Amino acid sequence: MTGAPFSLGPRNSTPRVMLKVLAALVPGIVAHYWFFGPGIVVSLLLTSLAAVGFEAFVLLMRNQPVRLHLTDGSALVTAWLLALSLPTLAPWWLYVAGSFFAIVVAKHLYGGLGQNVFNPAMVGYAALIVSFPLYMTQWPAPLELAVHAPGWADAFDLVFAGQGALSPDAYTSATPLDSLKTQILAGRTVEAVLGQPIYGLLGGVGGEWVALAFLAGGAALLAMRLTTWHIPLAFLAAVALSAGALHLIDPARHAGPLFHLMTGGVMLGAFFIATDPVTASTTPLGKLVYAGGAGLLTVVIRTWGGFPDGVAFAVLLMNMCVPFIDDYTQPRVFGKTARLRRRAP
Repeated sequence: MTGAPFSLGPRNSTPRVMLKVLAALVPGIVAHYWFFGPGIVVSLLLTSLAAVGFEAFVLLMRNQPVRLHLTDGSALVTAWLLALSLPTLAPWWLYVAGSFFAIVVAKHLYGGLGQNVFNPAMVGYAALIVSFPLYMTQWPAPLELAVHAPGWADAFDLVFAGQGALSPDAYTSATPLDSLKTQILAGRTVEAVLGQPIYGLLGGVGGEWVALAFLAGGAALLAMRLTTWHIPLAFLAAVALSAGALHLIDPARHAGPLFHLMTGGVMLGAFFIATDPVTASTTPLGKLVYAGGAGLLTVVIRTWGGFPDGVAFAVLLMNMCVPFIDDYTQPRVFGKTARLRRRAP
């Protein structure tokens, strides 16, 4: 949810909507801080400063009113979504580079707010994981499982100097999705792998609570009527049904639907990324098709693709399909068929 394609009125103006979206993200951020340490705060700060800076620079270059656009909050929403999609102990320049791709390339090269074809935060994520895959693996270990739990000083040292009190390996670990995929390829069964401590109760120590916090924030967006149920429900249902089908076919190699729902970026994607009003489908049926396709592609990429999580690429691929989906899912104009029949001989 990074843009507004039309005027929302004074009670739901773009700045108000963006502020509410930021507020809905707070529960997930708090949960991330509680279970994974202060790195998330450092990454949020870096992406926010970089995104606002790039936004101001491009607006000046385009002779656009800087204050008006900076205060609409869209750059901050993009920055927060990008930060929540990235490892939180990566080098500082990674967050700056991701913000550049998100704001300059994905947003302003397409004309600015409301004109972009692809979700800006996901473009930033995709550019980074393709260009710098090694740095995109520095995910913080859950504090209760970490060899050394990072404090504020460690987080700043790792991000800005690349080294804390210990080597980065002492603070980081593979994500549950990455670990599961690696061990399945090595011949282990899902049942044996999911019995390890990192997987917790539902899909990963700490990560499952972060997912539930984003679910709560998404429910708040629905309650405030800032989005409709179509995209979140279709996205989550497609993930659950496709993962469940694979699990029924071969439970030794494919995790069940609950694991996929509670790991990675599924909850964040369902409520905050796939629902972007600029890049998502706009018709009621189109929203279901668009989100269902994104959910299906997420599981396909996780299962057979080269990346552990598939939310970003799934959303970007479905962004490409939105014009086609909207064109073929336009609701019938009331009375049009009747008029045509009356004119028929």
